[in-house]
Amino acid sequence: MTAGYMRTGDQVSLLSKDQKNMLGSLGTTASNGFQQMAQQLVTQHPELAPLVQGFSGLIPRIGQMGNTLGQGLIDALHTDNRNMTAGAILLTQPLYMGGKIKAYERITQYQKQLAADRLDVSQQALMLDVEKAYWQVVSLVNKRRLAVGYRDMLARLDSDMVKMIDEGVATRSNGLAVSVKLNEAEMTLTKVDDGLTLSRMLLCQLCGIPLTNRPTLADEASENLSVQSEATVNVQDGISQAYALRPELRQLQLAQQIYTEKARVERSAHLPQLALTGGYAISNPNVFNSFEKKFRGTWSVGILLKVPVWNWGETRYKVRSAKTEAMMASLQSEEAREKIELQVTQEAFRVNEADRKLALSLKSLDKAEENLRVAQVGFHEGVINTTDLLQAQTAWLQAHSDKIDAQIDTKITRAAYRKAIGQR
Repeated sequence: MTAGYMRTGDQVSLLSKDQKNMLGSLGTTASNGFQQMAQQLVTQHPELAPLVQGFSGLIPRIGQMGNTLGQGLIDALHTDNRNMTAGAILLTQPLYMGGKIKAYERITQYQKQLAADRLDVSQQALMLDVEKAYWQVVSLVNKRRLAVGYRDMLARLDSDMVKMIDEGVATRSNGLAVSVKLNEAEMTLTKVDDGLTLSRMLLCQLCGIPLTNRPTLADEASENLSVQSEATVNVQDGISQAYALRPELRQLQLAQQIYTEKARVERSAHLPQLALTGGYAISNPNVFNSFEKKFRGTWSVGILLKVPVWNWGETRYKVRSAKTEAMMASLQSEEAREKIELQVTQEAFRVNEADRKLALSLKSLDKAEENLRVAQVGFHEGVINTTDLLQAQTAWLQAHSDKIDAQIDTKITRAAYRKAIGQR
């Protein structure tokens, strides 16, 4: 739909100035001609003089009528088109566009799928970040519980050392060593509290809730995280699943298909195009009934055929460029498959390594707890000194910390592995 208004400095004239002057004096010219003819007729035929004199009175009236008729014709051909307003509605229905419309429809569908896959990639990345932040909070909650237990253990030992020093069965050096360990435990607990606060804030930020909230997690109350004993991850099975499920590969495949369709679009520009047109146009002034200063319009229908003849090879270059882009997308897809294979292999190794690390940490924990029990009994019996007891407590603390890290590592590595193979 189009519309417009235009005012011109001069108007269109259908008559020249000489033609206007001639029409304006049309009656005068005719009457003068009649008089000359009458005089010649009387000169040649005197007997007709009475008849000519009878008609001579009508000649001025005929001249006036001729002048009036000429001026009316001049006025009728006056256009007065300095102010022009026009509008039109044009509809075009393509009948054949060289396959361009179908290609654009397929491109639209591919782009919708591409947008969905991009959203899927973002969601998977966000879910992995949330899961990492979740297990980080759970890890720090368990480590805080462990740090509190270690501090309380050292506090009881420090109280016992004070009594033993008073009884003379322990030296002040032994008491100072325990006090130093107790202070270190207090500092460790403070660091864990700070880290736990920041980890909760990160989890809130990822989940879109206020940072001041303190959500209670389902696993933070458990003193011993339940880790399911799963079978060893098979690398080849994971790679096959990744090839079928990874949205990144689907994106590259869709990009390749889009570039292929773009090549068809460019090729269609060199093919004949046929379209059905129809519309309605209105203008003021209009010329449908001479020149009228009012709005009037008419409709029209037609067929439009466009046959490209020569464009200096532009279409060929554009088609070649689109095919090159499709080939590049194919190469990128192959490269992405290799990178995904490497990523799945790495994540599978990390999962298996985390499982072995957990098994070893549980064995080390059993030995550390037995070592601490023996050290405590020996200390109370007087056969083990303070240094050995502190070393046993430190080993117990490290074993519990390693167990927590191993349990959390199994959770995070399996989450990363699921993302690597395209699972949610």
